[in-house]
Amino acid sequence: MGKLAEKLDHFTILLNHANIPLEIRENYFNGTKIEKVELSRKNKEWTFYLQFPSLVPFQIFEQVTQQIIQSFQHIAKIHFVVRFSTVSYIEILSEYWPKIIKPLNALPSIYNLLKEAEWKLENQQLLIFIPNMMTQEMFQRKHIDLKIAESLAEWIEEPIKVVFFPAETDQKLLKFREDLKLEDFNYAKEALLQIPEADDEEESKINVNRTIKYGYEIKELPVPLKQVIEEDKNVIIQGSVFSVEFKELKSGRHLLTFNLTDFTDSIEVKVFIKDAKEDLPVLKTIKEGQWLKVKGHVQFDTFSKELVMIANDINQIENKGREDLAEEKRIELHVHSTMSAMDGVASIKKIVEQAAKFGHKAIAITDHAVVQAFPEAYEAGQKYGVKIVYGVEANVIDDGVPIVHHEESRNLLEDTYVVFDTETTGLSAVYNTIIEIGAVKVKNGKVIDQFKMFVDPQEPISRKITEITGITDEMVKGAPLLEEALPKFKEFIGNAVLAAHNARFDMGFLNMGLKRIGLESLLNPVIDTVELARFLYPKMKNYKLNTLCDAFNIELNNHHRAYHDAEATGYLLWKMLLDLQEREITNLNEINQHVGKGDYHRLRPFHVTILVKNEIGLKNLYKLISKSHIEYFYRNPRLPRSELLKHREGLLFGTACAQGELFEAMLSKTPEVVEEIAKFYDYLEIQPISHYRHLIKNGILQNDQDIKNIHQRIIEMGEKLNIPVVATGDVHHVHPEDEIYRKILVLNHSSGFRYHHVDDLHSAHFRTTDEMLAEFDYLEPHIAKKIIVDNPKKVIEDVVELKPFPDDLFTPVIEGAEDEIRNMSYETAKHIYGDPLPELVEKRLEKELNSIINHGFSVIYLIAHKLVNKSLEDGYLVGSRGSVGSSFVATMTRITEVNPLPPHYVCSNCKHSEFILDGSVGSGFDLPDKNCPHCQTKMKKDGHDIPFETFMGFKGDKVPDIDLNFSGDYQPRVHKYTEELFGSEYVYRAGTISTVAEKTAYGFVRKYVDEQGWNKRNAEINRLVTGCTGIKRTTGQHPGGLMVIPQYKDVYDFTPIQRPADDSTSDTITTHFDYHAISGRLLKLDLLGHDDPTVIRMLQDFTGIDPKTIPIDDPNVYEIFRSTDTLGVTPEQIGTTLGALGIPEFGTKFVRQMLEDTKPTTFAELVRISGLSHGTDVWLNNAQDLIREGKAVLAEVISTRDDIMVYLIQKGLEPSVAFKIMEKVRKGKGLQPEDIEEMKKNQVPDWYIDSCQKIKYMFPKAHAVAYVLMAIRIAYFKVYYPIYYYATYFTVRADEFDVKLMMSGSKSIRDKIQEITEKGIQASPKEKGLLTVLELALEMIERGFYFKNVDLYRSDATKFIVEEDEKGLIPPFSAIPGIGVNAAQNIVQARNEGEFLSIEDLQNRAKSSKTIIELLDEHDCLKGLPNTNQLSLF
Repeated sequence: MGKLAEKLDHFTILLNHANIPLEIRENYFNGTKIEKVELSRKNKEWTFYLQFPSLVPFQIFEQVTQQIIQSFQHIAKIHFVVRFSTVSYIEILSEYWPKIIKPLNALPSIYNLLKEAEWKLENQQLLIFIPNMMTQEMFQRKHIDLKIAESLAEWIEEPIKVVFFPAETDQKLLKFREDLKLEDFNYAKEALLQIPEADDEEESKINVNRTIKYGYEIKELPVPLKQVIEEDKNVIIQGSVFSVEFKELKSGRHLLTFNLTDFTDSIEVKVFIKDAKEDLPVLKTIKEGQWLKVKGHVQFDTFSKELVMIANDINQIENKGREDLAEEKRIELHVHSTMSAMDGVASIKKIVEQAAKFGHKAIAITDHAVVQAFPEAYEAGQKYGVKIVYGVEANVIDDGVPIVHHEESRNLLEDTYVVFDTETTGLSAVYNTIIEIGAVKVKNGKVIDQFKMFVDPQEPISRKITEITGITDEMVKGAPLLEEALPKFKEFIGNAVLAAHNARFDMGFLNMGLKRIGLESLLNPVIDTVELARFLYPKMKNYKLNTLCDAFNIELNNHHRAYHDAEATGYLLWKMLLDLQEREITNLNEINQHVGKGDYHRLRPFHVTILVKNEIGLKNLYKLISKSHIEYFYRNPRLPRSELLKHREGLLFGTACAQGELFEAMLSKTPEVVEEIAKFYDYLEIQPISHYRHLIKNGILQNDQDIKNIHQRIIEMGEKLNIPVVATGDVHHVHPEDEIYRKILVLNHSSGFRYHHVDDLHSAHFRTTDEMLAEFDYLEPHIAKKIIVDNPKKVIEDVVELKPFPDDLFTPVIEGAEDEIRNMSYETAKHIYGDPLPELVEKRLEKELNSIINHGFSVIYLIAHKLVNKSLEDGYLVGSRGSVGSSFVATMTRITEVNPLPPHYVCSNCKHSEFILDGSVGSGFDLPDKNCPHCQTKMKKDGHDIPFETFMGFKGDKVPDIDLNFSGDYQPRVHKYTEELFGSEYVYRAGTISTVAEKTAYGFVRKYVDEQGWNKRNAEINRLVTGCTGIKRTTGQHPGGLMVIPQYKDVYDFTPIQRPADDSTSDTITTHFDYHAISGRLLKLDLLGHDDPTVIRMLQDFTGIDPKTIPIDDPNVYEIFRSTDTLGVTPEQIGTTLGALGIPEFGTKFVRQMLEDTKPTTFAELVRISGLSHGTDVWLNNAQDLIREGKAVLAEVISTRDDIMVYLIQKGLEPSVAFKIMEKVRKGKGLQPEDIEEMKKNQVPDWYIDSCQKIKYMFPKAHAVAYVLMAIRIAYFKVYYPIYYYATYFTVRADEFDVKLMMSGSKSIRDKIQEITEKGIQASPKEKGLLTVLELALEMIERGFYFKNVDLYRSDATKFIVEEDEKGLIPPFSAIPGIGVNAAQNIVQARNEGEFLSIEDLQNRAKSSKTIIELLDEHDCLKGLPNTNQLSLF
C-alpha cells in the first residue's frame, strides 16, 4: 500500500472509530487524509494534522470533529490542525470564522463582537473592523490579535498578521446613535405602555424619606470612572444619574438602564430586574440628578459596543454638592445664561435655583447684549424666593471720542505736523515700554525732517513682538534708554501739531514714558488719523493704516516699523487735511464739532454692565436693547455711549470684565485719565485672577502680580471717588465641571460674533462666598469682605423687585366691540336659524358670548372677523386652524366655516331646523338629503358636534388663540392690512429663539472630542451633548404670528424689538422676547400662509366655480378615498389603490395606508382619519390595532381630543370630569385610578380606557374638520375638472419638476418612481420631493392627459397653462431645473415687449445668463432662433 493510501486509510479508521455515517464520509470527506499525528504522553494530548481536498461546510466539520473528540475522550484530548489543497484563505475564513475565534469564547463579550465583525484579508494581513478606538485599545491590552493569529495557524499554513481597524466615522457613529436611540425609544415606549405611571403628587408621596437600596449595602470605596477602562468582575462606582429608562423585554423581564457620571467620565449601568413586584417600586424611584453608589461587573456590551456596568447592588448616597456656609453671603451681579448665544451654558432657572441653595438673597442676570432670559428669570425668582436684578452686558462704542486732543486754533494747511509712530514691547503702557520711535515733520504736504530711534527697553523682547515688528534684542542693544530718547523726541516735536494712527495708543506710551522719567506729559494738539478717517470716509471696510494707504495709493513699506508707518501716515494726513478743506473745515478747533458723525458703528466695542433699578430703568433698558439691535447693529448689537447717557435714568452702569473700558484703560492710560473714565460708572467690577490670565498668555501682562496690582489700584480709586468696587464672577455655568460645555460651544461657534476664543476660557462657575474670598485672599480680609459681600448689597439696595412685563392681557381697544360681536352673532344666527332662535342655538350663543364678553375677548373676535372678511372680500377663502372652529360665535362672525353645533338640518327658506343629539351621526354633512317638512325646500346640512370647552377651557376664561390659514399669496396683504388697522408701530412679528438641537450638539461634541484626541464612551458623549443642548444660537420669527400692542401702551412696556436673526437687511421687526413668553399679555394673531386657499382660488379662477357652492357629500368625490374607479384608471396603471394622490392631508403614503385600512365613506370618517394621522400614538399601536383586531370600528376609536369629552358625556360622566379626562389624555398624561374607576362605572369599555393610556398628543376636531373641508373641495375639482386640478397642483405644490421626464411618457415615469423608491431612506430630499410629483404626473397621463414642452412664446413664468383642448399642460419656464423665478419672469417680460430676433436678442433683453440660454436650448425651446441678429449675405 502506498503512503497516500495509508494516509487515506488512517482517516477512514478514525471516522469508523467515531461512528461517522457513510453518507457524510462519501459526500464530504472523500480524499481527506491524515498527514501526521503528534502525541504528548505527558499531557495526554493528540494532534491530528488533516489535509482536505475541498471545503467542508462548517456545521459538518463541527459535528464530525466533535464526535471524534468524544470517541477518544477516555484516552486523550484531541486537537486538529487543518490544511486545504485548493481552497483560498478567504474561503477558509468565511466558512470557519466562528471556529477560528472559538478559543475566545471564554470572553463572551469579545467573542460576540468578533463573531459579528467585518473583516478583510489583504497582503497577509487580516483586517478586523471594530466599532471604535476604545475597543481597539482594549483588544490590544488583552492581546486578542495574538490569540486570533495563534488560532489561525491551525487553519492556514502561512503566518497571518491580525490588525484591528476602528471602523467608526462621524457619519457611521451618528447613524449608529440614531439607530440606538430609535431602538431605545421603542423599548421605552413598550415599557411605558406596560408600567402604570403615578402622577407627580403621588410620586412625591412615595418618595418622601425614602432612600434607594437595591441589593446589599456597599461599604467599599468607589473608583473614578475615568479609571474604568476594561472588563472587571467587581467594580464600585458612584456618581450622578442621567438618562433613566425602563424597558420590558420580550421575555417579560424588565430592564433598567441609566447613565452615571462622576464628571471624570460616564458609563451606562444596566439592571436586569428579576423580581418586578419587589424590585420595580424601588428602582422606579431612581431619578435624574440623584447620586448613587453602584457595585457590579463591567463587561463589553455587544449592543452598545462599549463597556457597561451590570449592577448587582445600588445604594443612594447623599451628595450635598457645594454649599455656601458663610454667615454673611455674597450677591452675584454678573451672570450669563443660555441666552448669551453660544457662550452661557446654564439656564437662568438653574442659576437662580443654585443661588437659593447657596442662600443668596438676590442675583443679577446680565447676558451678552440681550434680555431674553428675563421671563424665565422672573418665574425662577418667584419659585425659589430670590430677588432678580435685571440687566445686560452691553457692547458699547464711544461715539464721543475726540478726533483732536488738546485742540487749539490753528490753520490746518499752514501749520507744521509731527506724524509719529511707536513700537512697543506689548500693548500695556503701564507694564510695557517703547522700543522704537519714528516720526516725520510735515509742512505744506512735504516731509521736511525725520526722526528715527531705537530705545533699549532693558528687558527681552518677546517672540510675538519680534514676529510683528521685526525688531530683535540685538537691534535695540546699546540704543538710547528712555531717559535719553524721549527728551530728544520732545525737542524734535517742539510746538508742532502731533498726529498718529490710533493716537490714544501711542500718546499713552509717550506720556507714561515721560512720567517714568519725571517729565510732564505732552500738551501739544494731537490728531488721531483713525478717528479723522471714520469721519471723512464712513464707507471704508476698516480703518487700518494699510487699508487706507491702499485706498489712496500711498506707499507703505515695512509695515509695523515706526518710521515707515509714520511716513505713510504723514502723507495720509495731508490727504485728509485737503479733504477737510472741501468740507469748509479750515481750522484745527473746528474738527471736533463733527465728533460722532462718522462711521462709529465699526469702533471696537467695550463691555458695560447695566442693571435696572426701577420701572423707568426697565423701559429705558428695553429701548436701549431695541436701538442696539435695530439702529446700531454691526456684527453684534452695540450702543453708542451717547445713547446710554440719554437713557440713564433708572439704570446702574458697571465696568464689566477685562473687556470693559476701565480695565483696558488701566493698561494704557495715566491715572488721571483712568479716573475720568471711572466717573462714568456707578460701580467698578473686579473678577477672579483666572478671568484675566489670557492677558498674560497674550503678552499684555507679565504675571498674576500685575493683575493684583491693577485690582489694588481699582479698589483705591473706588475709595477715592466714592464709587463702590464689587467682586463679580462673570458666571457662565453653575459648577466647575460644567466648563467643558462652554469650551465645546465656543470651539464650534463659527458664525456670528464671538465673545471669546476657546484658548482664553477659564472656569466661570457660580462661586460661593468662601470660594470668592479665596480668590481674593491677596487683599486685606476687611477689604475682601467689603468688595465681595458688602458692596454688592450696597449697589442694589435701591433696586426694586420688578416684573419683566405686566401680568394681564392687554388687547387693542375697539369701541363697541362687545356690542358688535353680540349683534353680528345674533344677526347671522337668526338669518340661518330664524327668529326666535332654537333653544339649543340660543343657549350655545349665550354661553359663549358671556365668556367672550365678560373676559374681555370681544376685540380678539372682532379683529379676526375683520381680517377674514377682508380676505373673503378680496376673493380668497380662509381656513381655520386649531380649536377656533369649536366656537359657534366664531362661525357666526365668519371667522371659521366650521359649525360646532350637533349635526342638524336647517331650512334656508322657513328656518325650520332638526338637530341629531343622540351621537348617531358624526357630521351634518353625512345626513341623507331631506326636504323641509313645512315648505319642501331642500334643507342645508351642517354641524360637527364640537364642545366650546376645547377652545376656551371649561370655565371659558382661556385666552382665545385664533389661528387662520390665509392663501400664501394673500398673507403679505393681510399682514399689511393688520398694520393699517392698528398702525405699524403697534404691530410686530412674533419673535422666536432658536437653540442648539441635540443632533447639532452631538456634532459639536464629536468635533471637540476628536480635536482633543479623546476616546469617550457613549454615556459620556451623551452627557456632553445634553450639556450643550438648548443653548441659544440665533433668533427668528413665527411664520405667521403677529403681536399687536394696544394703542394705550408702548411696545417697550412689554418687550424690546429687533430684526429676525439679527439680519440688518431685513425690513421685518420682531419682538425680542420669544412670543411664548409674552403670550397671554398681548394679542397674538396667527395669520399663516397656506397652499390650500391658494389652490382653491386658482381653481376658481380656472373654472369660475365658487368653492362655497361645491357639494360636500358628492359620492363620486368620496370614492377616491376608497378606490381609483372615479378617476377612470386601475390601481395597476397608477401604482396605488386609491385616487387620493395630491389631495391635501390624504395624499401621503402613511395616510393612504390608513384609508386602505378603514375604507371611509363619510365626512365624519375622513375627519377621524385626519385626527388620527396628526396625533401621536393615536393611530399606530392604538386605533389601527383596535380596528384590525375587530375590537372597534373607525367611527368608535378615539381620533380627536373632542371625541373624548363628547363620548364620555354621552356615556353619562359629568361634563367637568369628561373635560378633565380629555385634557389629561390629549397632553399624554394618561388616566389616574379615579378616572378609570369613573369610566368603568359608566360602562366605558376597557379597550377605550387602554387607548386613552397610550395617547401622547391629540389633534383638535375643529382643525381636522377645516382641513377635510378644504380637501373635499379640492378633490371635487380633481374628479370633475381634472386638467385644471393638475395645472393647479403642479403650479402650487410641485417644488421639483422634470420637464423631459414628464414628456417621455408613463413607462419612463414608472421607471423613475421605482428607482427612487428602491433607494428608500437613501433617496435625497430632492428625489423624495420629485417622487410625489411623479406619482401625480403618472396619474394624469394615465387619465388621458399629456404634458407639452416649455414654449418660448406660450409658457408662463411660474404657472402651468391648460391647452385649448383641455387635455394638455404647458409647463412654465420655472419648471426647468436651474431656471429660477426671477429668470423666468425676465423672459416673459422681454417676450411681452415683442418677438425675439435671435438667441442673442433673447439673452440681452431677458438679462439671461449663458447657463439659462443653455438650459432653454437643451429643452428645445430655442428652435428656429438664429444665434445673432446679423444677416449673412453670402
